[in-house]
Amino acid sequence: MKLSISALLAFTLCAGVVQADPIRQGNLEVDGAWARASIGASRPGGAYFTVRNLGNEADRLIGLSSPVSAMPMLHETTVSEEGVSRMAHVEAPEIPAGGALVLEPGGMHLMLMELTGPLEEGGTFPLTLIFETAGEVTIEVPVLSIRATGPEE
Repeated sequence: MKLSISALLAFTLCAGVVQADPIRQGNLEVDGAWARASIGASRPGGAYFTVRNLGNEADRLIGLSSPVSAMPMLHETTVSEEGVSRMAHVEAPEIPAGGALVLEPGGMHLMLMELTGPLEEGGTFPLTLIFETAGEVTIEVPVLSIRATGPEE
C-alpha cells in the first residue's frame, strides 16, 4: 500500500509541475510553460509558453529575465519558400486584445542564451515576463526531456 501511495503522490506532484494552473496578471493569462533540457551549459536553452489577453486592449511583452540565463531573448523561426530556415530576434511582440502570443517549437520561442548551468530534466526555473501594461509576472518553468515537443508529455 505504501508503494502505491508513494507512486500516486510522485505522479501527482510531477503532473502538477507540468500542468500548473494559468497565472493571471492584469488582463493577461500565462499558461503551458515548459523548457527542454539543455546539452550542458555551453549551448542555449529553449522555453515555450502561451500568453492570452483576456482584455479589450493590446499589451506587449517588453522584457524577460531569469537566473538561468544571462541573456534571454525572443526569436522567431521562419522558413522561406526554398525551405531555408532562419531565426530572427523579436523585440517586443504584441498580445492583441482577445488574442494570444504562442511560443512553440518551430515558431516564436524563448532562447536562453549564456546559461548559468545546464537545464536538467525534472528541474524547474523562474522566468519573469515584463509586460508594457500588465507589469511583471514570474512563472515557474518545468524542464522536460531534450526530445519533448510540448508540456503534455
